[in-house]
Amino acid sequence: MDHEDEDLQMALRMSMNEPPEPKRSKPRENSAGDSPESGRKSPRELMAAAAEKRMMAARGGEKSREALISKVEKAEISESAANSSARVEGNKESVVCGSEISAAEAAMLFSMVFGEGVSKDILAQWSNQGIRFSSDTETSMGLVQHEGGPCGVLATIQAFLLKHLLFAQEDLGQATLNVSTDFESRRIQCVDPDIFASLTEERKLRALIRSLAEMLFLCGNNKHAAIASLSILDFEVKGPNNIPKDEIIGKALEGLSLETDSDFQKVLRVTTYTSMDTAVRRIEEMIPLFQSRMGAMLFLISALLSRGLEFVQADRDDPSQPLVTAPFGHASQEIVNLLLSGQAVANVFDGRMDLGGGMFVNGISTNVEVGFLTLLESLNFCKVGQHLKCPKWPIWVVGSESHYTVLFALDTKVQEENELEGRETQIRRAFDAQDQSGGGGFISVEGLHQVLRETNINLPSEKLENLSGAGFIVWNDFWQVLLNLDKNLGGVKDSTGLMGKKVFDLYHFNGIAKSVPNGSQGSFGGEIPIQRPRLTRLKVSVPPRWTPEEFMADGPSASATNDKDIEVSKSEPAQHAPLVDCIRTRWPRAVCNWQGDSPSIV
Repeated sequence: MDHEDEDLQMALRMSMNEPPEPKRSKPRENSAGDSPESGRKSPRELMAAAAEKRMMAARGGEKSREALISKVEKAEISESAANSSARVEGNKESVVCGSEISAAEAAMLFSMVFGEGVSKDILAQWSNQGIRFSSDTETSMGLVQHEGGPCGVLATIQAFLLKHLLFAQEDLGQATLNVSTDFESRRIQCVDPDIFASLTEERKLRALIRSLAEMLFLCGNNKHAAIASLSILDFEVKGPNNIPKDEIIGKALEGLSLETDSDFQKVLRVTTYTSMDTAVRRIEEMIPLFQSRMGAMLFLISALLSRGLEFVQADRDDPSQPLVTAPFGHASQEIVNLLLSGQAVANVFDGRMDLGGGMFVNGISTNVEVGFLTLLESLNFCKVGQHLKCPKWPIWVVGSESHYTVLFALDTKVQEENELEGRETQIRRAFDAQDQSGGGGFISVEGLHQVLRETNINLPSEKLENLSGAGFIVWNDFWQVLLNLDKNLGGVKDSTGLMGKKVFDLYHFNGIAKSVPNGSQGSFGGEIPIQRPRLTRLKVSVPPRWTPEEFMADGPSASATNDKDIEVSKSEPAQHAPLVDCIRTRWPRAVCNWQGDSPSIV
C-alpha cells in the first residue's frame, strides 16, 4: 500500500473518533471518595452533555466519515489483496496486521474500556479469554468461558453464532452487508433437535467467522468494519509445518501484556473494511488470533473502533465510567447493547425516554437479530422493550446480576401468537383505537359498538346493556365478558381447551467452565469440582391469559373452565430457578421443567 492509501486509512480511523478526548480522571468508586470536582456534575448534566455531543457528532462527523470511506473503498481492492496475501512458503507464514493507532486514540480507548486504576486481575481476565468452542461433546456448539468478565462479549457472539448454526442455509453463499436478508425467506422454521450432533468443525468455524463479521458491520452501521490485530504478528511467523498455527501464535503471545494505554498504542494494529467479503476473508485468516488468549479483548476493541470512539461516547448516558465495570471486570450493558444493536446505549427499553427539561436518555432504537432478557426486569429494576424481547430470531442473551448466558429455541414459531393471543391483540387494538381517555383504558358506548362491528363480536343484548350502563366501558370489564362468551359468537371461550394452549421447548447454554468450590458439599478426594459448559432443555407451557389479576399470578388459573386448560400447566411438575423468572418476562406465567440440575444463569 502506498503512502496515499495509508493516509486515507489513518484519516478514516481518525474521522471515526475526532477529536480525541483527553484521558479521563479516575472513575468514581464510591460516594465517600468523590472529589469536589466530580460532585459538580449531576447525572442529568452528564446525560445532557452526552446528548449534546451526540447531536454534534451526528451533524459534523458523519458527513466527513462517509466521504472518506468512499475514497478508501476505491483503494480497497489493492488493500484487500495485500491483506489476504498470507501465504505459506515451506515452513513460514506471513501475516499482515494493518496500521497502528495514534497515542491519543490509544489513551481514549484504554480509558473508555478500563478507566484508570484498573486492577491487574481484571486486565488478566480480559487478556486470557479466547473465542473457542467447548471440547465437551454435548456442548461442542458453544463458546467456552474460563474466567469471569468477558461473558457479555462471549454470550453475544454465541447468540449470533446460534443464529447462523440453526437458521442459516447450509451453504452460506456470498456475503452481503445486510446478512439478515439471507434468512428472511426462512423465518418460519423448525430445526431438528439433533442438529448439534451433526455439526462439523468446518461448519461451526464458518458460522463463527460470519457471526464476527456481521457483528462488526452492525457496529459500523452496516457500512464498514474495523478489525484489530497485534503488531507482534506483523512479521514472518516461523515454525515447522506440523505445528498448528494457533500454537505458533500462542508462542508469539508469551509475555505480551496490555496493561496501559501505551501498550495499546504499541501493539494494536487496525484495518478498516467496507466490503463484507473482504472482512470475512480477513477474519478467516485471523481466526487463530481470535481463538488465542487475546481474542475476546481484540474483538471488543474491533467493535468499539467499528462504531467509532466518539460515537460510542455519544451513545452513553455517563461516558465518564469505564465500559468494563469494577470491581469484578464484567462487561457493561453498553457493551452488550453495542454488540446486539450497533449502539452503545445503557438502557434496554425501546426508543428514548424524556427526562424533562429537553433531556433524553436513549434505549434500543431498532429491531434486532437476537434479543435480550434479564433477571433485573423480574425484580422491577428495568423494563426490556419489545425490540430486545421479540427479536427476529428466537435467541436471547440472558443477563443476571453478574453473568450473561444464552436462551434459544429451535422453532421460530415460539414467537408467534397462538389463536387466543392473536384474537386478544385484534380486539385490544380495536378497543384502543376508540380510547379517547389518553390511555386510561375506557371507551364510550358509541366506541364499543364500533369495536363490536370491527371484530365481529355478537354480544347478547343483556351483556351489552350491563356493559353500557355506566356510560363508558372499561377494558377489564369488557375482556371479562369476552372470556365467558363462546368463540362462535366472537368471544374467546373455547370448549376444546386448545385456543389458548402454548407448549414449546427452550434451550439454555451457560459457557462458564472454571474450577469452583462446591459450597457446603465440599470436595471429593481433595479435588475441586469442575463447572463445565452446560446445555439444558426446558419444556415450557404457557397457560391461557384470563383476567389481568390471574395474568400476573403465579400458577394455574383459578377460572380455567375445563381440564384441558389445567393440563397445560400441570402436565409435568413445575420447577423454579432464576432463569424461569427471566423467561416469564417474555412469556408471563410460563411453567418450566427440566431434567437434572437447575439451569444456572451465574
